[in-house]
Amino acid sequence: MLNYNLPRYLPSADELPDSDETPVDNELQELIPGLLKAILLILWAERMDWFFGIDMGIYYHHEKPAIVPDGFLSLGVERFYDEELRPSYVLWDEYVVPTLVLEVVSKKYRKEYSAKLEEYQALGVLYYVIYSSRRRRKPRLEVHKLVNGKYELQSGHPVWMPEIGLGIGCERGNYSGVTREWLYWYDAEGKRYLTPEEQVKSLAQRAEQFAQKLRELGIDPNSLI
Repeated sequence: MLNYNLPRYLPSADELPDSDETPVDNELQELIPGLLKAILLILWAERMDWFFGIDMGIYYHHEKPAIVPDGFLSLGVERFYDEELRPSYVLWDEYVVPTLVLEVVSKKYRKEYSAKLEEYQALGVLYYVIYSSRRRRKPRLEVHKLVNGKYELQSGHPVWMPEIGLGIGCERGNYSGVTREWLYWYDAEGKRYLTPEEQVKSLAQRAEQFAQKLRELGIDPNSLI
């Protein structure tokens, strides 16, 4: 993938454009990958070997424009590039191709099944995930896995990705005050990982249950504070 005849000097991430100034088609293109990242920030809080980019350019050749997926996950890289964070994802600096890319189709298709698929396939991205809220009769979530250089559509829901140690699927829920179908991460048994808001509610419920048990025993919970 990086076997180009590259010049001795290559621009750094700070020297490359960090935006193509093209607005997203729909708010979902930010919220959907944003929820996936928010869950990972809790689930993998102790891990420093991953990075999840949202609407960030992936530079793979010094003479070509960046590819900008709605979201992507890289494993085996530094969590934080430096204190200024990454302005973009530059393959000749990172040396790691993203393991997963996500494209969210909203109002219209943007070559998700043609040019973008071919680009990610050529780069060697292992999982290509497409979510389209427009589809009614076909599954709205598709997970394609790179097998012998070609993408193959994976079956099942959620789809387990052993190389990542996560499954991905969709179901109705509430995020950012909006109740609709969202994408989530799942464990190997198909159990959905909680969102940050759900985790806060779960902790509050457990705390209240514990306080109730103390009251039943004649103990004032406030006396323990």
